[in-house]
Amino acid sequence: MRLRPAGLLLAASLLAACAAPPGLGAGARLRFIGEQRIAHQQPFQGTLVGGLSGIDYDARRGSWVMASDDRAEHGAARFYSAHFDLDATAFRAVTFDAVHAFMQPDGSAYPSPASARKPGDAVPDIEAIRVDPDDGSIWYTSEGNGPYGMAPFVRQAHPDGAWRTSLPMPARFCLDASQATGPRSNLSFEGLAFAPDGRSLWLAMEAPLLQDGALADTTHGALTRLSQFDRTGQMLAQYAYPLDAVQALAAPGRFSDNGVADLLMIDAHTMLVLERSGVQDSTGVFRFYIRLYIADLAGADDIRGRAALAGAGVRPMRKRLLLNLNASGLERVDNIEGMAWGPLLAHGRRSLVLVSDDNFSASQVTQLLAYEVRQD
Repeated sequence: MRLRPAGLLLAASLLAACAAPPGLGAGARLRFIGEQRIAHQQPFQGTLVGGLSGIDYDARRGSWVMASDDRAEHGAARFYSAHFDLDATAFRAVTFDAVHAFMQPDGSAYPSPASARKPGDAVPDIEAIRVDPDDGSIWYTSEGNGPYGMAPFVRQAHPDGAWRTSLPMPARFCLDASQATGPRSNLSFEGLAFAPDGRSLWLAMEAPLLQDGALADTTHGALTRLSQFDRTGQMLAQYAYPLDAVQALAAPGRFSDNGVADLLMIDAHTMLVLERSGVQDSTGVFRFYIRLYIADLAGADDIRGRAALAGAGVRPMRKRLLLNLNASGLERVDNIEGMAWGPLLAHGRRSLVLVSDDNFSASQVTQLLAYEVRQD
């Protein structure tokens, strides 16, 4: 379905996924190109396509990868490779090429919740995927599974999904049996991005650690952590990102939240941060509120040494609104969870693609939204 949102202002310099083109000036804007939707429970090579929570562009192969957050219940924990028929004039089609299972260190597939045999089994919840600009390997995150005692992780895979290595994580990101500190279940490693020089990775927590304060609600926002790691797992920096309040009231007895869904680096100190707020109505159906911010590290405190943020005086990152999808003219805004810089379009302009996670629910859709970054 063709959509006609108005042009959207973007006042920051943007970088490509695998390169660092010159920064764009203050007159840059996003021009909507088009939308593609994937049919609900579309079958592909023995799997159901859905739960697409992460996306990235593989410049070497001219193709895309998309990760599913399926907990191995509709097929193996997996990612898809695909080609997009996309240029500056239209977003015409998405063609799936292959599906690849993420494998554990012992070469086995990840277990589903039903097949996990003991606490600590690596029940997956894949949320982000990035193509390594150095060698084309795949990096991915999992939010883990609190009830199964599985901590969140960041891992590297070969292009076919075979395990390669794990990124060591600080103790504060490990599960705490007392539930006094550490990550909240299903609210941890949500966003992943390479620095422009490819030497380090940025990791976004969806929501605050338990010791960092209350979750966002309709009356207040919250602070969550964005961390920079080198390729050995050494933490280079960490900053507090200020989350918005939840965007609307849920129906009585229903659920609502707001958190970081993904991030992309612009340059060494600025980034795009995607916030996603979900609010249930009385029937349990979600309405989603999606905002894209430009966040700046300048003047923010490096909080690597802060064990807890609750009650602490912390200077967080600064941010300003770039894109409010709910006010952009789109006919529908679903559960947008992933974003990626795409290939160069006509006249050297950069593309940006967003993807939604339908949670394998008939009340949601899998949509891909494509934009062109222009300098007028």
